[in-house]
Amino acid sequence: MSSLLDLSILGFLYEEPLHGYELRVRIARLSGHVRTVSHGTLYPAIKRLETAGLLTREAQPGAAAAPRHVLSLTEAGRAELQRNLREPAEPFITDENRWFALLAFLRHLPDPGAQATVLRRRLAFLSEPSSYFYDGDRPLTAGDVGDPFRTGVLLIARATSRAELEWLRTTLDELAAATVADRGQEVAHAVHD
Repeated sequence: MSSLLDLSILGFLYEEPLHGYELRVRIARLSGHVRTVSHGTLYPAIKRLETAGLLTREAQPGAAAAPRHVLSLTEAGRAELQRNLREPAEPFITDENRWFALLAFLRHLPDPGAQATVLRRRLAFLSEPSSYFYDGDRPLTAGDVGDPFRTGVLLIARATSRAELEWLRTTLDELAAATVADRGQEVAHAVHD
């Protein structure tokens, strides 16, 4: 799955069944003002996921005359979300909007080791030299450009990357500790049994 919309649908429905309108509002809030979600985009995606057996739609009486449809994930839909969280496509690691959506649902991956694997992929990506602007193949820094607006882009991006790198390293340490604790409990249970 390489669709931000599909991941968002599966992620929010993993948490609880939702009406289409409520799902649309949550997806729009997650996407911020960057990507609005229209009915013409959301409902064909819902239909496609329903046809694929990943979600179900159940009519319930609405407050007005028209019935409302509640969307729920199937077991196949839950498994699909788990698979996409465990092994996200490359754009979910490298594209900031997709990364944030993936990160919003990564807590649904129950294995701290698997969560850490995803975070290490992002850490590796952010650790590579890159820029929004280049001189040939050489990434330019804020000190290399004379334009105050491009300097702003680069300074803001550098500050954001530093904050994310710090968060990634801290969280990876916490996940490593959780993995060690989980293994210790498994050994204790095995010895006790």
